[in-house]
Amino acid sequence: MANSRKSLVGTVAAEPEPIDLDWSSTALVIIDMQRDFMEPGGFGETLGNDVSRLARAVKPIAAVLSAARAMGMLVVHTREGHLPDLSDAPPAKVERGAPSLRIGDPGPMGRILIRGEAGHDIIPALYPLDSEIVIDKPGKGAFYATELSDVLQKYGIENLLVCGVTTEVCVNTTVREANDRGYRCVVLSDGCASYFPEFHEMGLKMIKAQGGIFGWVSDSAAVLKAMASETSHTLAAGASR
Repeated sequence: MANSRKSLVGTVAAEPEPIDLDWSSTALVIIDMQRDFMEPGGFGETLGNDVSRLARAVKPIAAVLSAARAMGMLVVHTREGHLPDLSDAPPAKVERGAPSLRIGDPGPMGRILIRGEAGHDIIPALYPLDSEIVIDKPGKGAFYATELSDVLQKYGIENLLVCGVTTEVCVNTTVREANDRGYRCVVLSDGCASYFPEFHEMGLKMIKAQGGIFGWVSDSAAVLKAMASETSHTLAAGASR
């Protein structure tokens, strides 16, 4: 179905240059803010990572999520995980490395990265509303083997505000997939995080390099400012009628 919402355009300060976004055709996509990645005892920690490094992204995401909800923007949450029988988990993924726990193994929050388990779910601070879309994905990118393309087409989405974890893996993969499909992506630098600070920095540089080869990089403050400006203009216009 075509997007029937009124066109509201805001200018977001970004690199490599500012970008005009029609909020009515923009979706907020929050990547994999799951307990298995964010909390002690989850899959991220079993790989030897310091999960506290991801916590810095929570407040910026929460602020933009609140504003997006107030504007009636489409919100999409993603979760990486697999079916209980692991039929959608390639052996090369399950068997890689030497973690203390592998995908499917019992962990403190249930079986690691298995759909329906506590660890697979999204952290309470960013928990989806019943009206929001949750995409369960078996891979790194949000478009691979999911219904995301159909959802975005249904709502007439052309622009994506992208945030989540980790910057260089699932965020970067999703942005590249989206770019190939014609979406304009704005990545929130402070709404993304990595277990490796240098990977976070380089992941963002890759997106905005060469005139924005994969998209634009902004931050939560710039996006919130653009949202607030447009909301103020809309309220003022309504009051003058």
